[in-house]
Amino acid sequence: MRKIREILRLKWDLGLTHREISQRCGSSSGAITECLKRAQRAGLAWPLPEIDDAELEARLYPPAQTAVAEKRAMPEMAQLQVELRRPGVTLRLLWEEYYAQSPQGYRYTQFCVLYGRWLKCQRPTMRQVHVGGDKLFVDYSGKRPVIVDRETGELRPVELFVAVMGASNWTYAEATLTQRSQDWIASHIRTYEAMGGVPRTNVPDCLKSGVTVPDRYEPVAQRTYAEMCRHYGTSVLPARPGKPRDKAKAEVGVQIAQRWILARLRNERFFSIEELNERIAELLVELNGRKMRRYGASRQELFERLDRPNLVPLRPDRFIYAEWKHAKVNIDYHIELERHYYSVPWQLIHQEVELRYTALTIEVLHKGRRVASHLRSYSASKPGKGPPPPTARWHTPPRPTRTPAPPVWSNFRGNSTDCSPSAPATGPASPPWSACRIHASTSPGAASRRTPGPIRRRANHSRTSLPAAR
Repeated sequence: MRKIREILRLKWDLGLTHREISQRCGSSSGAITECLKRAQRAGLAWPLPEIDDAELEARLYPPAQTAVAEKRAMPEMAQLQVELRRPGVTLRLLWEEYYAQSPQGYRYTQFCVLYGRWLKCQRPTMRQVHVGGDKLFVDYSGKRPVIVDRETGELRPVELFVAVMGASNWTYAEATLTQRSQDWIASHIRTYEAMGGVPRTNVPDCLKSGVTVPDRYEPVAQRTYAEMCRHYGTSVLPARPGKPRDKAKAEVGVQIAQRWILARLRNERFFSIEELNERIAELLVELNGRKMRRYGASRQELFERLDRPNLVPLRPDRFIYAEWKHAKVNIDYHIELERHYYSVPWQLIHQEVELRYTALTIEVLHKGRRVASHLRSYSASKPGKGPPPPTARWHTPPRPTRTPAPPVWSNFRGNSTDCSPSAPATGPASPPWSACRIHASTSPGAASRRTPGPIRRRANHSRTSLPAAR
């Protein structure tokens, strides 16, 4: 309460100056002057009428007459959040559309303040605004479904792959036998085919099938995984190690998949991965078609509205899985892959090359350039059995070299003189000894490597010691 009664008494009854009243009441001279003016306008004089302090203050300081504010149209905050996920949509554009419909509504500054207050009240996952068609979050579930072995009845755990689109929360899931690179990439391809397009970015966890070096600043994607992304025109942005918020959509998607899929399958039995995936596909239709209370629409509806128009078109040619390996070209200008031998240009002897091999073909690359390609061989490379190792004519040197073993396997079949021009000079027993070494070898590459060794060691031994060594 103001000291109105005391100020009026000191002035009108005692006749004190404003400075003296200020010292006694602790009020400023300006406040005292304003109080006396208001008392005169209210028609008051000393002694004051029998009124209490509240009524006295109401006479001198009546409440301000404020205009009744019109009720303004409140923007739909959840709808604004959905619209901001579309490419190119800004808060300014949404305000212009809102103000065109409600001219008496909030101006732009207050519009942004209201949206910011609403956003702070939402869950932390809502703070990331995902643009339609931009990011696909992928991960494996920690809880795994199981299939039953028909013969033994044994329960075999399998993996559950989960992919979630950032803008619409559209979810894809499937069961795979392992988390290996081949299953990992095949799950991505089937996800793209289910969407009918490709997102601009894949956000995986730091598992070995997707990320070779899980560095916080410069992660290195697994080579075949990166090759698959280049094939489909997308990219890889691995989540930082120990930062689950980088892939919060995947974490929530995995949790929903566990509750919506695994919980409903707990009492069902499946005898193959195909049966399990058929049932998962049925549950996914229900999950994506279910209306979300926060957005007032289903995942499928948001996907059709936000994600599908902005996906990268899906290529008609499917990516063919391939693996990579480093190798060194031997003196017989062949490289080895799983105990099978393939020729390369002879100029690359002792050079480091890279092998890119699929189930059907094998490519040899040197400094990023392909130098040879062959059909992949699965036959046994034994003397007299199976075809000779793949050797192209243009890979052979222009004239005979001192390499002791020709590259073609048929040249080794029982003909010891073909093994090395220096074989007869080592002693009378050298030709049959060389033939035995060749026939004891399991492959042409092994034959070409086993025979020259003892022959080259003849410089340290007499001519009679080599036949005795056999």
